[in-house]
Amino acid sequence: MSSVLYDTPGPRARRRSLIGSVVTGIAIAALLVFIVFRVAETGRIDAELWQVYTDPPKGSSAADVWTSLLINGLGATLRAAAVGGVLALAVGLVLVVLRMAKPRWVRYPATGIIEVFRGLPVILLMFFGVLGLGMPIFQGVVFGLVVYNAAVIGEILRAGIVSLPSGQAEAGSAIGLTQPQILFSILLPQAIRRMLPSLISQFVVLLKDTSLGFIIGYTELLRILRINTEFFGESYLFVLFFVGAAIYIAVNFLLSRVAIWLERRGSMKAAGGAVHADAEHAEAHAEGEQKP
Repeated sequence: MSSVLYDTPGPRARRRSLIGSVVTGIAIAALLVFIVFRVAETGRIDAELWQVYTDPPKGSSAADVWTSLLINGLGATLRAAAVGGVLALAVGLVLVVLRMAKPRWVRYPATGIIEVFRGLPVILLMFFGVLGLGMPIFQGVVFGLVVYNAAVIGEILRAGIVSLPSGQAEAGSAIGLTQPQILFSILLPQAIRRMLPSLISQFVVLLKDTSLGFIIGYTELLRILRINTEFFGESYLFVLFFVGAAIYIAVNFLLSRVAIWLERRGSMKAAGGAVHADAEHAEAHAEGEQKP
């Protein structure tokens, strides 16, 4: 059985793929072992250093360390990501509506805004929000996240709409729907479901971009890690940032799993709706045949 894009691989192709996967896995494992040995040579992974999480020095307690990481650092990161993500999605929806509008005087400016903001670095937008617009630091971080990611989300949604069959819009027009009704009732829901993996990937990027707030003084997870390193000493840098990286990976993994769950749920709903519609059609057809 073959796909539209490629044929199903045969035995030789599967064997080559297996060999390539094994070689790549061995290379990655060797690289990780090399990194661990090099770090071990510096003495940065001694067992005593890891006690910073259970019995930290300088009169601190384990609760102080974990509170600074999870409540202060991660809490600030998630707060900026949540506010920025919601606003970016809302602004992205507005941009895609303007981008898909019929009048040129609406479509062209929206296209220009998307292209300009998508090409600017996030940190530059954060600096502009704080220094140019006089925003507080938190608002400046959110401003940078929203402006950049809204432009990207707008393009993702537009690509999803363009990828839909043209018959979707034509069917909406045939039953008397207006262009806004077709866009919001037919096209956008399908585009969001189709582009959900890309949207979640962009939200992961947004979450990681909150670390850029460190540069303008926002006390998020990365800045908390740096503050703890300066307090306990540079010898604790690896163990602190290792756990910080693990926190980022765990949050992004959880976000990815939520995306997979939402995608499966949406697919099941769509499939259930199609089956229900087919059943109703068959029942109506049977009733019509029974009538004299």
